[in-house]
Amino acid sequence: MKNTKMRRIFLALASVGILTSTPVTALAQSMFAPAIRVNDRAVTYYELEQRALMLEALNTRGDLAEQAREQLIDDRLKLDAAARQGIRIEKDAVLQSVEEFAKRGNMSPDQFAEYLESKGVAKQTFEDFTYTNLAWRDLVRARFASRAVITEADINKAMRAMATNSATQVLLSEIVIPVPEGREQEAMALAQELAGADSIKAFSDNARRYSASNSRNNGGQLKWTAVSQLPEPLQPIVMALKPGDVTDPIPLRGAIALFQLRDIAESAYRAPTIAALEYATYLIPGGRSAEALAAAQKIMDDSDRCDDLYAHAQGQPEEVLTLYTQKPGDVPRDIALELSKLDGGEFSTNLTTNNGQTLMLLMLCERTPALSQEASREELTLQLRNRRLQALADGYLEQLRADARIIEQ
Repeated sequence: MKNTKMRRIFLALASVGILTSTPVTALAQSMFAPAIRVNDRAVTYYELEQRALMLEALNTRGDLAEQAREQLIDDRLKLDAAARQGIRIEKDAVLQSVEEFAKRGNMSPDQFAEYLESKGVAKQTFEDFTYTNLAWRDLVRARFASRAVITEADINKAMRAMATNSATQVLLSEIVIPVPEGREQEAMALAQELAGADSIKAFSDNARRYSASNSRNNGGQLKWTAVSQLPEPLQPIVMALKPGDVTDPIPLRGAIALFQLRDIAESAYRAPTIAALEYATYLIPGGRSAEALAAAQKIMDDSDRCDDLYAHAQGQPEEVLTLYTQKPGDVPRDIALELSKLDGGEFSTNLTTNNGQTLMLLMLCERTPALSQEASREELTLQLRNRRLQALADGYLEQLRADARIIEQ
């Protein structure tokens, strides 16, 4: 039996060109000699070769030899940690896991084993890999279960964050041109001129020179934004652009906006529909004067949530602070444009009212996704728990690595 097993090993090595004119005895000594020592465990040259072949068979990209080395070092650390906790995995559990893996490729376990063998990978190599993963999974669950409890607040926060995702995201730049009363034609003429920018650099230069938006310091460049976050009337306009294109001037309340598309990206994820936008407006006399902007900055520095604004509004006229909960289509377009740039708890000081005499401090409280089915919450709970366990496991493995004795032979 031992001779048969050894013969199969050498046949596998020969199939990938490892055997040369080197004598069989010397090759056996070199291939099964320790290549790395991890504490009291060894990683052999044969295991390194097998792991690299397995990664190739599973269509892994990158430096397979280096990945094999790193993975096998981690495997030794994981097995040591599991053994210290008395964790052992039964053979049946390993075979069941292999069967589940094979099914993902529409194969039976035997077919999967034949596929691996055709790539020079021994069946035991994949079973050892599976055993380690199962042992590490059980160790992580036992060690960190109490720290991976997901609360209702965690779920609600994650659901709000989901609203910022979309199948299509765009990278935009903006120019917001203020329109003083009586100078509407002059502002429109400037906007039409700037809409002719023939490059991303030219548009950014114009933003630094002419834009009244806070983004002017960054050349008007905005972060990646989900198309679903943009105001509904703007979505088809943006989607009709090619990178480098600029929209026609878009009239707003007291301003004219231009947008340039810098890039567009698709995601496999489909975000839930936004049911409502909750936001607050805080009106400050003085327009965009230094005094008004300084007052706005003080409020922003002291406020993390929309509820914090009530403290600043005490003793002020009732109309100073207003909280809104509106469907996306009901939000005024200029406010909707600003909200599309914000995450929950963020501010904008780009808008004014009363013909520019009053600064509008705008704060996004939250986006409420139209996703309330209990099944979706259960799925999200599982995802959050797994993500938290993964983070804890990664940190623990880094600690094990830092404490280990790793010696290259």
